[in-house]
Amino acid sequence: MTAVTPTGIPGPPRRSLAQRAPDILVWGAVIVLLLISFGPVNMSQFVKLFTNSENMREYGKDFLHPDWTDWRLYVDKMWLTIQIAMWGTCLAVVIAVPFGLACAKNISPPWLQQPMRLLMNLLRSVPDLVVGTLFLVAVGLGPFAGVMALAVNTGAVLAKLFSEAVESIDRGPVEGVRATGATRLHEIVWGVIPQVAPHWTSFALYRFESNSRSATVLGLIGAGGIGQLLFETMNAFDYHKLSAIVIVIIVAVTLIDLLSQLMRSRLQ
Repeated sequence: MTAVTPTGIPGPPRRSLAQRAPDILVWGAVIVLLLISFGPVNMSQFVKLFTNSENMREYGKDFLHPDWTDWRLYVDKMWLTIQIAMWGTCLAVVIAVPFGLACAKNISPPWLQQPMRLLMNLLRSVPDLVVGTLFLVAVGLGPFAGVMALAVNTGAVLAKLFSEAVESIDRGPVEGVRATGATRLHEIVWGVIPQVAPHWTSFALYRFESNSRSATVLGLIGAGGIGQLLFETMNAFDYHKLSAIVIVIIVAVTLIDLLSQLMRSRLQ
C-alpha cells in the first residue's frame, strides 16, 4: 500500500501489520532479552561510574606520568608481539585456503563441505586462550604457543570468509576454463583464485590487525611478547610503567592499522 502526501506525491509504501509482524517480534525479543539480562550483568552499578569517579581519577593520575626507563624493553617486546601476529596470520592463511575451498558450496560436494564447515565452526568457537594453553602443554612457555593459537583460530575464521568469497564469484571465467578441457584443479587455479585473491588478501590484512591485539592478550598465559610484560606490570601495581607499555601498544597498533589501510587501498 502506497501512502499519498498532502501534495499528492506518492510517499513510501506502507507495510501491513502482517508484514511488520516478524520485525516487531525480533525487536521485541531483543528488548525482552535486554531487560532480562539487566540484573545478571549488574547494569545497576552504572551510577558508580559517577559516585566513584574520584577512584578513577586517582587511578588515572599514574597513567599521566609514564615511566620510560625500560623503553627499549617495551619496544623489543612489542616487536616480538608483532612477529607472533605475523606468523600466526601467515600460517592461518595457509590453513584457510584449502579449508575455505572445501567449505564453499559451489566448489565442494556436500559430503566434504558440511563436515568441513562443522570443523571450522568448532575451531572458531574455542577461545584463543584455551587453544594457546593446549599448545603450551606441548611446547612450553614462549611465543610459539601464541603463534599456533592465532593460526588455528584465525585459520578457521579466514576459512569461513574465504568460502563466502568463493561462493560469490562469477561462474563465467570458471566455465570458460572448463570449456578448454581443463581439470578441476585448473578451474580453481585459473577461474576461481584470480577472482577472490583481492578479497582474500583484504581479509588476511584485517585479521593481522586483529591478531596484533590478540597476541597481546595471549601474554596472559605466558605466550611471550609485550602482553606477558603487561600483565606482570599490572600484577605489580606499577601503573607508571603500565602507562608506558600501553602507549607503546597503542602506537604500534595504530601504525599497523594505517599500513593495513594503505595496502588494502592498493587492492581496490
